[in-house]
Order: sequence, then C-alpha cells, then structure tokens
Amino acid sequence: MKLDKQTMRSIRHIILFIAVVILCVINIRDLFGVVKFVFGISQPFIWGGAIAFVMNIPLNGVEKRLLKNWRGKRAEKLKRPVGIVLSLLLILFILIFVIMTVVPQLGKTVMDLGNKLPAFFDNAMIELEKLCASNPQIVGYLEELQNISLDWDKILNGALDFLQNGVGSVVTSTVSVASTIIGVAVNVVVALIFSIYVLSQKERLGDQGRRILKAYMPEKINAQVLRVLELLSSNFSSFISGQCLEAVILGTMFVITLTVFRIPYALLIGVLIAFTALIPIVGAFIGCVVGAFLILVDSPMKALIFVIIFLVLQQIEGNLIYPHVVGNSVGLPSMWVLVAVTLGGSLMGIAGMLLFIPLVSTAYTLLRDDVNGRNARAKG
Repeated sequence: MKLDKQTMRSIRHIILFIAVVILCVINIRDLFGVVKFVFGISQPFIWGGAIAFVMNIPLNGVEKRLLKNWRGKRAEKLKRPVGIVLSLLLILFILIFVIMTVVPQLGKTVMDLGNKLPAFFDNAMIELEKLCASNPQIVGYLEELQNISLDWDKILNGALDFLQNGVGSVVTSTVSVASTIIGVAVNVVVALIFSIYVLSQKERLGDQGRRILKAYMPEKINAQVLRVLELLSSNFSSFISGQCLEAVILGTMFVITLTVFRIPYALLIGVLIAFTALIPIVGAFIGCVVGAFLILVDSPMKALIFVIIFLVLQQIEGNLIYPHVVGNSVGLPSMWVLVAVTLGGSLMGIAGMLLFIPLVSTAYTLLRDDVNGRNARAKG
C-alpha cells in the first residue's frame, strides 16, 4: 500500500513528537534547570506583564469615561499617555490616602502601647502571683526549673565559636541580603517600565498575537484559543475588581461594627483587614491577629469581644458576601468559589487562591457551553 505525501508528513511529525517527548523525559532534570533559568531571567517581564494587566483595568475606565469626549488628531497621540499617567496618579492617590489614614493612627497606637505596656505587664505579674498562690503545684514546677544546672563552660565555648566563625557568616549574609535587595529594586524598575510599554502598545501587541496564531494554527483551533484567552482576560479583570470591592465592603463592616461596640483602633484595624482581605477567604485572619494584640494591651475583655465580632463577620463575609460578590463578578457559583479557593490554597498557597478562581471560572464556562451545545445538538 503506497502512502501519499500528506500521510507520510503526518507520520514524520508523530515520530518527531515522540522523539522529543522521550528526550525530555530522559533529560528531565536538565530540562527543569533550563526552565528555571529562563524563568529567572524573564521574571521582570513576567511581573511587568502582570502589572500592565492590573493597570489596564483603571486605564480602560479612564479612557472610556474621563477621556471619551476627547477627539481629534491630538487626542489620538496623547490619549493613551494621558490615560496611563492618570491611572498611575489614581493608584498613587489611593496608596497615599491609605498611608495618610493608617500612619497617624499607627503612630498614635504605638505611643499608646508604650504608655500602656508597663501597666499591662504589672497587671499580668499580679495575676500571675494570684495564680501561683491559688495553685501551689506551679511554684513546685518553677523551683524544679531553678534547680536545673547549666554547663556554663559549654555555653561560653559556644559563644566564642560564634564570635570566631559567625562574624564572617554575618558579613556574607549581609552582602547577600544587600545584593538581593538591589536585584529586587532593579527588577521592580524594569517591570514598571515594561508595563508602561505594554500598556502604550497593547492594541498593536494584541494584533501581532492574533496574526501569529492565525499564521501557525488552523482556523478552528485559532478561534478556540482566542475565545479561551478572551474569557481568561475577562474573568481575571472581573476577579480583581470583585476582590477589591469585597475588601472595601469587609473593611467598612469592621470600621462601623467596631465603632458601634466602642472597640479601640477601629479605623486602623478596618483598613488593615481590608488590605489583608485581598487574599481570598483567609487573608483577614492576619488583620485579626494584629488587631487582637493591639486591643489586648488596652483591654483583654474588649480583645475577646473583638475576636467574637471578627468570627461572626468573617462567617458572614466568607460564606455570603465573598462568594456572592466575587462569584457574580466571574460568573462562578458560590460553591465553586469555595472549591477553587480551597484547591488553589492547597496546591500553590496564596498565589493559588488568587489564580484558581478565574481559572476555575474559565473552565466552568467552557464546560457549561460545551455541555449545553451537546445537549442542544442531541435534541435537534
């Protein structure tokens, strides 16, 4: 049986693909090393793309609302740069507003803590003495600890060894940390500059990407890839917007509730919880720990009341508000939002929590459309 040229070409492609897969499996460690190296050198550009994607959300709002009536030849040249500058100023204004709100309150809080800590420790010592007086066995445990002998010669020798060998390690660690900080600073600057370039030429880059896909992929596959990419872009944008809205709602709830119950540091704790709430579902617990410590120094009873309030509001937010707000923004039912957060956190930690909701939403939409289409064709 004689094979035609198309069949022979397909067979060669399959053989080549199998050979490449076998080589990758055999040299899997070297392959991972190459991937890690490529990821390392391209990291500033990856972060720049992520920054550009986030900044594109306010940029679209600025261009479609504030600058929509600006037309003409000058507008064609200046509309995008002006939009980027206004978007940067908007983000900078939000950061300055938060800093100006939190820093004075934080300074006042630190001063209050400095004044209240001595009295807090005195009261703690009094309570500890009462506890020891009512529980003599505790005194016995403490006396046993006092009778433990310490090998001072060994401790002194260890200290001398540290002074002899540890100083060099400290210097090396300091140089390493300084180099890391400088490297991070350089990467941040490169990422910001790259993000501005991406935003200024986003239409051109999008057109180039579509032409590349059209040149190297069949028309049907090209259409599917474009649909998936557009769906991912829409879901990620909606997720970021919904996450920010949810954080504002949660922070406002805490400020109002803590003010009503006369809990101290209401504004500081509310802003802190709003920021940490950008981490889905569990982020607000970071604010709870810090807030509970601040209130504990002022009043242990109020700290207990704060923890109870937090648990109640967290249940309302985690089970009602968050799935409803974020789920509606990405078109994902509340149950699957919780599933996505749980799976993402288990696999990739905080980054997984942030990524899995729009990814699961995209997969859910594609599966739903495919199922509906198959059922409609079956009925027809």
